[in-house]
Amino acid sequence: MSMINKEVSEFTVQSYQDNSFKTVSKADILGKWSVFFFYPADFTFVCPTELEDLANKYADFKAAGCEIYSVSCDSHFVHKAWHDASDRIKKIQYPMLADPTHALAKDFEVLIEADGMAERGSFIVNPEGKIVSYEVSAGNVGRDADELFRKLQAGQFVYEHGDEVCPAKWQPGAETLKPSLDLVGQL
Repeated sequence: MSMINKEVSEFTVQSYQDNSFKTVSKADILGKWSVFFFYPADFTFVCPTELEDLANKYADFKAAGCEIYSVSCDSHFVHKAWHDASDRIKKIQYPMLADPTHALAKDFEVLIEADGMAERGSFIVNPEGKIVSYEVSAGNVGRDADELFRKLQAGQFVYEHGDEVCPAKWQPGAETLKPSLDLVGQL
């Protein structure tokens, strides 16, 4: 079943950010764009490369009015320990959400029940709290922050210009399409 337009359920979780523990809830994501970036576990191999890539792109996401939430089923204490131990993870400024009860992983349908970990899932959530884009990748395949950012920009454009759509590889400022009945025969 598709997750497109699914509204994120109510949640309250602990996070680690800026050398402190904070509570994050659904109320915090409403009214702005969000990326939920699920990864299997702290202290692993592919995950720090992805999280560092996102950290390097974080200023662009923030400038676009989007908050990044990395999420694993580890506790906020484990997030802090990993942050303290890893040069790559020390670069992270966005909230690292703790999901030890699997509430978020279940809601976003990325929980690997047998392992108690999350799949590699990237979800773009609009200001109404609805999923507008997502992808789930195999655990051994890393993701690209630049492409995730491009998808965010396209989602924002379509959200603001409902009568236009973004073609493949669309970048801000590039030509968009306006679907009409005249174009249906060309599809």
